[in-house]
Amino acid sequence: MRTPEPHILMTGLVFGESPRWHDGRLWFSDMSASEVMAVDLAGQSEIVARVPTLGLGFLPDGRLLIVSMRDGLLLRRERDDSLVTHADLTSLARHPWNDLVVDGRGNAYVNNIGFDFPGGAFAPGSLALVTPDGVARQVADGLAFPNGMAVTPDNATLIVAESYGDRLTAFDIAADGGLSNRRVWASLGGGHPDGICLDSDGAVWYGDVPARRCVRVREGGEALETIELDRGCFACALGGADRRTLFLMAAEFPTAAGMAGTRTGQVLTVEAPARGAGWP
Repeated sequence: MRTPEPHILMTGLVFGESPRWHDGRLWFSDMSASEVMAVDLAGQSEIVARVPTLGLGFLPDGRLLIVSMRDGLLLRRERDDSLVTHADLTSLARHPWNDLVVDGRGNAYVNNIGFDFPGGAFAPGSLALVTPDGVARQVADGLAFPNGMAVTPDNATLIVAESYGDRLTAFDIAADGGLSNRRVWASLGGGHPDGICLDSDGAVWYGDVPARRCVRVREGGEALETIELDRGCFACALGGADRRTLFLMAAEFPTAAGMAGTRTGQVLTVEAPARGAGWP
């Protein structure tokens, strides 16, 4: 099934990533511009932090976590807008850190690409857990370019996109935040999942950059809806007043060099068939 045509909410971005709906606005990283931004449904936006970032997430008390991807730091934005170090990840991996998800207990999962992207030879990536008190440890490895992540509403399952594995992979989450029972949640038959989000029907939306689309799949891999775009779709999020607005982060990306290119990035919106679920 194909969904309605998306509407343009915002233009002029370089490379938008990691959208998160919080407190009436969409928060996201403009990665190549090293900016964290927020935009409302009327298109009014502001820069809320300047950090070489990708992943974002919100603690249960509303404070923002930011992955400083090449510094190996997980930063926390305090009530006075200052940035402090929530966790130092440098001892766990030396390659760039990527996306982030926070569960309902305040545990943060951060993934490491595993190699120098773009340009470096491929090597498997890993997943780190940062507990609410800032203690970090590795909880998974051997992931083929780990990317977008989502946690189910019961805090029981973590789903991670393996962009180079053409699959979504799931783990059971233990009481201490550890991961077990790794399994293929959906094999995507050549799809390259980037950012993902979870809906109330238990389906996952994933952005696919080379295919220029966003796809909704159920567990097992059946495609339910497809949104075709004129540029790569890097990430998606469900939000809005009823959490039925699907936000798409799109940009032209013909080659890896496009990350430093012109401002072709957009935030698009489309009405979704099911409301958002899980943790941002």
